[in-house]
Amino acid sequence: MRLPIRRPGRGRGVHSLRGALTLANVVLLALGIVAATAVSVMGMRYYLLDQIDTELTRTRDSLGGSELTLRQIDSLSVLSFFRDRIDPDRNRQEDPDSLFAAVDARGEPVGVLGFEPTGAQRDLADAVGDARTLVRDPEPHDVTVRGAAYRVTATRLADGTYVLIAGSTEAVHDGIAKAVKFDLAIGTLLLLLLACLTMVSVRRRMRPLEDMVETSSAIAEGDLTRRVPSSRETILEVEQLRLALNSMLQQVESAYRTRERSAAQLRRFVADASHELRTPLAAIRGYLQLYDRGMLREPTERRRAWDRMLAESDRMGRLVDELLVLARLDQRPELRLRNVDVCRLVRDAAEDLRVQQPERTVTVDADGAVLVRADEAGLRQVLGNLLGNVRTHTPADAAVRLGVVRADDGRVRLSVADDGPGLTAEDAARVFDRFFRAGGGAGSGLGMAIVQGVVRAHGGEVSVRTAPGEGLEATVTLPTRPGACPADDGAAPAPKRAPEPAPPHRTA
Repeated sequence: MRLPIRRPGRGRGVHSLRGALTLANVVLLALGIVAATAVSVMGMRYYLLDQIDTELTRTRDSLGGSELTLRQIDSLSVLSFFRDRIDPDRNRQEDPDSLFAAVDARGEPVGVLGFEPTGAQRDLADAVGDARTLVRDPEPHDVTVRGAAYRVTATRLADGTYVLIAGSTEAVHDGIAKAVKFDLAIGTLLLLLLACLTMVSVRRRMRPLEDMVETSSAIAEGDLTRRVPSSRETILEVEQLRLALNSMLQQVESAYRTRERSAAQLRRFVADASHELRTPLAAIRGYLQLYDRGMLREPTERRRAWDRMLAESDRMGRLVDELLVLARLDQRPELRLRNVDVCRLVRDAAEDLRVQQPERTVTVDADGAVLVRADEAGLRQVLGNLLGNVRTHTPADAAVRLGVVRADDGRVRLSVADDGPGLTAEDAARVFDRFFRAGGGAGSGLGMAIVQGVVRAHGGEVSVRTAPGEGLEATVTLPTRPGACPADDGAAPAPKRAPEPAPPHRTA
């Protein structure tokens, strides 16, 4: 019972190859975008903070190396730079870009230029804590003043006062945040674009695989002639897979056809063998029943019945022997190979035919010696069956021609031709079928089948050329060194030769 075939659908979802490739490309691009963004952000942050640190360090060095005191700073008019930073009127913004504060040894803010420390200066002093740490460290530190980020450094004046100098990094962080958002937006667009392009490209590239799925489904439903079509945009690996799959499908179809043909031949063979064996058995059973009932009273009648039963038993024995020979040939037996002179075998067969039918004209074209590696008994059986067909199916005065020739390709061709009535094209197509008898002639119908089996066992081939009224020519082509058989003369015993069969019919 054939189960219903469910045709596979198009690949969908992440579990399909198309989705997996798309997801892999998107993930790889996303990782690349994240890595590139992280590197660029880190580089930009390092560059901008380095500028702030450079400015703070330059200011700190200018104050620390001047040996000034806080009182001297108060008396200098050139310190408008500091006045601008500590004047409340100039620092009304909530988060100024830079801060300046003076603290004593205990870390408490002190006034400068007669002004009391502002709230921002006090918060800066509180955020720094111990200013001595900043003095010892050449690099500025990160602090948070009123929720805003600053880079701060410090220097010690000659009178022991510590000056804190801070620069805001909020602009740096805001710029970095905007850059990250911009990179993420552009990266998202790139990911969407890549996903769409990958889906379209993979779908086009995967079309041959979808054709393979459709072809396989059609073959599973019984259409063995389907093949995977070629694509206009081929990929080397996919094209190689297509060619290999088509080659495999061709072999599968050929094997399936061969199996079906072999099964049909086997069924026909069994039916024909049963029919052929039933006829002599029925005759023998009939005569035995007559003898058992006492109906054969005259000695002549009993003798005639006895002769008929012997003849039918001999016929049945020959049929069984021929069937055994065919069975051994089907099992590819190992033949006893040796150098055989085909010309000598042809001359011997011609002499036998002249003795059996002296009135027949026999012409032999087999001078000299032509050697082949073959089983001598098998070749004698081939010649015997071919000439047996001639004796049975042609008039006694029809001429016969036997010949041996070595072709240019090194193979040996053995021919047996007669001037008999010939065969029709339909009969010639079935001449090697088992139990086939042209025109319902005599014989078991196995002679030509045995000829074909023996020749194939030698790695050769046999063919016939005939037409009504033009006689028949059978040509056996043998290789000089058959590849279908082992070359060791004594490697395996020769198959048991069946008893000489009765003259076979024309075709089998």
